[in-house]
Amino acid sequence: MSTYAAPLKDMRFLMSEIAGLKEILNLPAFAEIDADTVDSILDEAAKFATEQIDPINVIGDRQNSPKWDNGVVTVSPEYKSVYKQFCENGWHAMPGDPKYGGQGLPNLVNFAVNEMWRSASIAFALCPMLTMGAVHSIEHHASDEIKQKYLPKMVDGTWGGTMNLTEPQAGSDLTAIRTKAVPDPSGDGTYRITGTKIFITWGEHDMAENIIHLVLARLPDSDPGLKGISLFVVPKFLVNDDGSLGERNDLICSAIEHKLGIKGSVTSVMSYGDKVGAKGWLVGKAGGGVAYMFTMMNHARIHVGLEGISVAERAYQHALTYARERIQGAIIGDEESKKTPKPILFHPDVRRLLMDMKARVEALRAIGYFAAGNMDLAKFSNDPAVQKKAQAYVELLTPVVKGWSTDSAVEITSEGIQVHGGTGFIEETGAAQYMRDSRITSIYEGTTAIQANDYIGRKTAREVNKETGEVGFTARALYKDIAAFADDLAKDAKLGDIGRSLQEGARALIDATEWAIKTYGPEPQVASAGSVPYLKLGGIVIGGWLMAKSAKIAQQKIDAGEADGYYKGKIATTRYYAKHWLVQADAVAREIMEGGPSVLGLDEPLF
Repeated sequence: MSTYAAPLKDMRFLMSEIAGLKEILNLPAFAEIDADTVDSILDEAAKFATEQIDPINVIGDRQNSPKWDNGVVTVSPEYKSVYKQFCENGWHAMPGDPKYGGQGLPNLVNFAVNEMWRSASIAFALCPMLTMGAVHSIEHHASDEIKQKYLPKMVDGTWGGTMNLTEPQAGSDLTAIRTKAVPDPSGDGTYRITGTKIFITWGEHDMAENIIHLVLARLPDSDPGLKGISLFVVPKFLVNDDGSLGERNDLICSAIEHKLGIKGSVTSVMSYGDKVGAKGWLVGKAGGGVAYMFTMMNHARIHVGLEGISVAERAYQHALTYARERIQGAIIGDEESKKTPKPILFHPDVRRLLMDMKARVEALRAIGYFAAGNMDLAKFSNDPAVQKKAQAYVELLTPVVKGWSTDSAVEITSEGIQVHGGTGFIEETGAAQYMRDSRITSIYEGTTAIQANDYIGRKTAREVNKETGEVGFTARALYKDIAAFADDLAKDAKLGDIGRSLQEGARALIDATEWAIKTYGPEPQVASAGSVPYLKLGGIVIGGWLMAKSAKIAQQKIDAGEADGYYKGKIATTRYYAKHWLVQADAVAREIMEGGPSVLGLDEPLF
């Protein structure tokens, strides 16, 4: 078994050189935070992730996963102890607004710290992630009374939070929601909620004193579509005016799911209103529920993308540890290894697997951190033009971070098993858990297809500049910038080969984008049939662009006399990525532009 070690050098490099940490810290919103503070936070978070969270990952998975008994769910004592320390040390409150007890740090810093939590244990980290997502929705859309009543204890982790969308008949199609909300007969302005929700992450547990559920439900005689769905705050325990807990609300966890992975987290079936109806409070305006919930969903999508990055990093570290220790066979072309055995790390194909894992994780992390930095600029910059551009980038990149990172994680964690050989298939070595844990990430919070349809549709072919009428203007502008950078890098004496690979990738992405804009309107099914490959192409090329930028900066550091081997490693992983991933761009573009009719070409009875 390996021990998690946060990749602090890569994190710090990306934060400072790619994501714009210096510019972010110069914003008035972060006047009291400096680079030394950020470094200290990263160091302490790395220590907590390694020493406290990483050891409980296997406990929640295979030794003491959550137990259900007549509506009561208990987690392992180790989970409860670490969660208590997590909250007491202020980690839970770190992303929150200072108005409610948070620390008001840049999103970029929170993103890096959250990578550590998720690498150490996705299952554990899901609990604070869902709570903070609920905090965002309440903070943006609820009344001041609701905010003051619930947010302080949710921010510090005393109370948990969930989002309740899915029902047995309503998965991705939220129009099928049947949960009902009727005005309370007392006329006190509250509502009585009845219905069943499924797949509710951390919907019931004994780590927090209370759990605040955000529930989508329909009011009487509401519109049958999305506009008829409202959002309600439904606490597990009612909260008295003085903030103390009152009686148990009419809701219960009627079952928990038995899952392939993330077994340490609780996935609940929640039943509301089996007796008189669960008491709930309307958030915002009636009919605004889906829009309000998407504040939480967009937060969750970026962070589920981060889960993909994190578990892929953890799988890489686990595989690397094994490859450094395992000795098996002589190394081809290395006569010395017949006399003095060397570990399997020296076998060419094991090196290929590990290089693939490492390079892809670095590309995924670069996209994620770049998006996180733009989130800070979009929210806190004083320059409207900077805000507008940054927000456009965030919206374009969200489906890429979510969809491409998680699909890649499934593949990367599988490569981790392959490095282990037969022992990777055995649970005791730990490699299989990372693949099992990764598998849900490309499904929940919107499947890869949902992200891809958003990317090719709303974010590209249906995005219209209100001033110029240009379609897909954000994507076109970004990809044009990538192409210009590639043209410049192609002339570089030391990195020109990387630049030329990026040129080919940029051309492929631009061609596919123009095809998508042209095809989406008249032939939406053909365009949608190529949406997942289009998402993949975007991930490959944007990742390649940020890797190439990183390599250029690393080369400049080396030329200036920097001796840190990290920079040499960054150039090596970028070159690998260029030769193994950017070269795929042309083929993926052809799949997008030519493959749609073949996807739709088989009559349904012939399947």
